[in-house]
Amino acid sequence: MKGIVLAGGTATRLGELTRITNKHLLPIGDYPMIYYPLQALQRAGITEICLISGKEHAGRFIELLGDGTVVDRTGVEVFNLDITYRMQTKPGGIAQAIALAKNFVGNDKFVVVLGDNIMEYSIAPYVKKFVEQSDGARILLWKPENSSAYGVPDIDEEAKTIRQVEEKPKNPKSLYAVIGVYMLDSRVFEYARQILPSARGELEVTDLLNEYIKHSRLEYDILQGWWRDAGQSQRELHEISALIYETGANK
Repeated sequence: MKGIVLAGGTATRLGELTRITNKHLLPIGDYPMIYYPLQALQRAGITEICLISGKEHAGRFIELLGDGTVVDRTGVEVFNLDITYRMQTKPGGIAQAIALAKNFVGNDKFVVVLGDNIMEYSIAPYVKKFVEQSDGARILLWKPENSSAYGVPDIDEEAKTIRQVEEKPKNPKSLYAVIGVYMLDSRVFEYARQILPSARGELEVTDLLNEYIKHSRLEYDILQGWWRDAGQSQRELHEISALIYETGANK
């Protein structure tokens, strides 16, 4: 099992904080934001990681993370990973970024975590279920205050399946949102070639998930504990830091 962390994007919603730096390098709690998704993968037993970033700040990630062994200044090992770096030369969407890791992944299953997603609890139980799953994909759902701001699953409660995933619908068909943790098999690279750019010119991960629904299978779990997208606002950065100090993360 391999892991991918996506750390690109312009993060215009964070204003002046990201004028000269990538949002994933901003501090949250005691660490840079990027530490949390990397730690989440290691605690799920995944140590081979491909980190994908934009070309403007790729060197900063290499300076910070090096070969993947990071010890903080108190002498505590934060994580010990084998990190490979890939560059997304221009914004093309999550699906396009995932496709950049084809040679890294090969025919293996893998787990994608968005670099600004931070969770209270470990994703290890869900990854274990994905390992035991013969094929297809698996996603995590969470119930936010406003699901229409995210990708929303149309869930068949009786069959325990997802009929479709809609991107930011005006009339969401459930109260749940798809969070930025995607467990995929290598079919995803074939599906990425089949989908078309959206109205904003990007290859959307929502379309990839719908390809799984049409051609193979898409399983899901409901994430326990809190989840936050740290790229939303400056206020959100402070609120997430407070949550981490109160409860911890990836525990």
